[in-house]
Amino acid sequence: MKITLAQPSDLPKLLAFREEAAAWLKDVGSDQWSRPYPADRLLATIEAGTVFMLWDQAVAAGTITLSTEPEDGLWEHQELAESSIFINKLTVARTHAGKNIGGRLLDWAGDRAHRAGVTWLRLDAWTTNRALQQYYLCHGFQHVRTVTEGDAVNGGPRVSGWLAQRLAKSAKHGFVDETSDGERGV
Repeated sequence: MKITLAQPSDLPKLLAFREEAAAWLKDVGSDQWSRPYPADRLLATIEAGTVFMLWDQAVAAGTITLSTEPEDGLWEHQELAESSIFINKLTVARTHAGKNIGGRLLDWAGDRAHRAGVTWLRLDAWTTNRALQQYYLCHGFQHVRTVTEGDAVNGGPRVSGWLAQRLAKSAKHGFVDETSDGERGV
């Protein structure tokens, strides 16, 4: 399997991943990702060079987004003083579920961050998705806190405020990495 930077032509596949994941999450009782993700926002992250695709030959098997920018209102000032890479939108195609692809993508992200001299691999997860939180804990992340107060935009509760981190470290992930390390800062 190989990892590449996502291209604008991958947008339909990435939107389909999100829809497929939302349907699966609904089947297991979660409302996570129940609202469609705006295609223009996803295209902007692709064009920024922060979205990565995992390919199993010609089949898209997964995706992960890595950013040096945290989501507003989640991490505290002293935490942001430490170098971090933030994981977003980790998704594995249902055809590749149960093969530890997600865990290997997390290892790839941690290895990439480590080689870039970054201290932390951080993420925020859906606040009510206990199974997802447990998944990250099983992959070496430590729960930092859960942000539940209203956000600045609409005053409502945070739906993705479960914060976790693990040290960035060298890892064997088994993927062929066809990206440039540190491209566009990630």
